[in-house]
Amino acid sequence: MALPPPDPQFVLRGTGAPVNTLHFCCRNQEQDKPLLFSGSCLEPEDEEDRECVGRTWRGISLVGPDSQQQRCPDQVSTVDYWHDQQGGTIVIQGRDLRVCMWDLAEGRSVVTDSILTESVGFCQCSLLDREGGHWLLAVPGADMAAVRVLDLPSKTPVCTLKPDAKLGMPMCLKLWQPDSGSSPLLWAGYEDGSVSLWNLSERSLLSRLACHAEPVMSLDFDPGKLRGVSGSSEKAINSWTLDGQQSLKLQDSVELVNPGISHLCIREDRRILATAGWDHRIRLLGWKKLKPLAVLQYHTDVVQCVAFSDHDVPNKRLMAAGSKDQRISFWSVYNQI
Repeated sequence: MALPPPDPQFVLRGTGAPVNTLHFCCRNQEQDKPLLFSGSCLEPEDEEDRECVGRTWRGISLVGPDSQQQRCPDQVSTVDYWHDQQGGTIVIQGRDLRVCMWDLAEGRSVVTDSILTESVGFCQCSLLDREGGHWLLAVPGADMAAVRVLDLPSKTPVCTLKPDAKLGMPMCLKLWQPDSGSSPLLWAGYEDGSVSLWNLSERSLLSRLACHAEPVMSLDFDPGKLRGVSGSSEKAINSWTLDGQQSLKLQDSVELVNPGISHLCIREDRRILATAGWDHRIRLLGWKKLKPLAVLQYHTDVVQCVAFSDHDVPNKRLMAAGSKDQRISFWSVYNQI
């Protein structure tokens, strides 16, 4: 007899706003506990003790490098974090048309730089570590169909990618560096329901696949299996593969009871897929065959994001989910498989 789905291990109720995005990070797994950054307001949370170990910025004015007042935007759509020898930098994308870099080294919390995106859409930016202190940043462009890629911290333009066909706005982005050491690639999900793969060096579209009848809301990619997955506003989760000729092919599809996938995420061990649903539910599927494993119910509004902790110890892994009900739930599920 199958066991009923578990309850969350604990819940954070102090966000004070709908939770748009989550990002787990461990600065040093041997010494520090994993942190969770959440937005629309930005809150580092201690994963194990459930206590706030950092600051919360909610429209707080801070002095930036140009001596002008900088504010954390009221609507944060993306949060990412990188750690270096000097400390840490948080990248925050807001609905104020900017991506800002916040310096957290030695207890600081100041905006060190910002990039004007000029995009009014909901597409989240994507970061890729290029080593040597360099990062690539992909953001939607001022042109509704374009994606800009820049080198950080110099902000040097790398390329602008715009499809010839009318695909609509980019809805989700994911940068990827193949193990072969070739050019970085970019996955992009579009308003017309297609997923495309771009070569940054050649500024060319390598492959495009019509995955959904509705806009692609989220995608993720498993570089080990050369397999990706996407969700949309319809009742389906689709997986697709990339062959040796860099051609995309639809592989599997899972029909849902209710429409709408806000976000999805493959766990780091490539065994579990989690989805955030418009129907207030979190769904867990086995990544190998997209076998449904569990439907987690706690939230009272749309679940907008899911994230897995990057802790190496299996029984310490957590999954977090953020919702429009202003709560973040934490779950310990399928840690031994």
